[in-house]
Amino acid sequence: MKGIICAGGRGSRLNPLTKVVNKHLLPIYDKPMVYYPLQTLLSMGIKEVTVVTGSFQLDQFKELLGDGSDFDCKINYAVQDEALGIANAIYKAKPFCEGSKVAVILGDNIYFEDVSVKIAEFEGGCELFLKKVHDPERFGVPTLEGRTITNITEKPENPASDYAVTGLYIYDEKMFDYIERLKPSGRGEYEVTDLSNIYLEESKVKANFLEDEWIDAGTFESLYRANELVRSRIINDRKSAGLKRENKVSKDVKIGK
Repeated sequence: MKGIICAGGRGSRLNPLTKVVNKHLLPIYDKPMVYYPLQTLLSMGIKEVTVVTGSFQLDQFKELLGDGSDFDCKINYAVQDEALGIANAIYKAKPFCEGSKVAVILGDNIYFEDVSVKIAEFEGGCELFLKKVHDPERFGVPTLEGRTITNITEKPENPASDYAVTGLYIYDEKMFDYIERLKPSGRGEYEVTDLSNIYLEESKVKANFLEDEWIDAGTFESLYRANELVRSRIINDRKSAGLKRENKVSKDVKIGK
């Protein structure tokens, strides 16, 4: 399986922070944002990743990530200069990923849940990761019957559920063929939602429901929240590690009631 990180766009919702810096290179506590989706892919055992970004940002990513050797993987680069949607960005990685199963992740999505087990279980079709949110109208929203997705609507005015389709998608080898069948939406974009709906038409979509935190760090509030969460978890992990190191029982000590 190969990985794709979609990291293009101007990040207009985060201006002026993104006036000269790509959104996905902004800091999340102690690391650039793009490190987090990259780590999610690496945790799945993926060893080859394609970063899709704009030509005006390409050098920034190459300077930061290089060829991937610092991360024990291979990193390729593809360019999407026109804002033609996520499915179009995915298609730009075709020269590197054609014929492979692919895990696609959006460069501003941070997952705190271990999703690596899903790769081992993946047999084909499409797998999506859902999270209950307070503002589903910002995302692709699934229509659900129990835990089964029957339809996905992109940024609906009247959401059919309070779940968001988060920015991690696992597709089989048919993905690029299906993208070629897509037509631009009313927004003039090739929607990843439409790609997933093709798999739905063939009853080949599995829904995974996230229990732990997930953040789409594309707004000032969510960017701030991402920094808070990452910081608190790192500090808690350090405290836990310190307790484990410091609390030792000597062989000369007997513990009574």
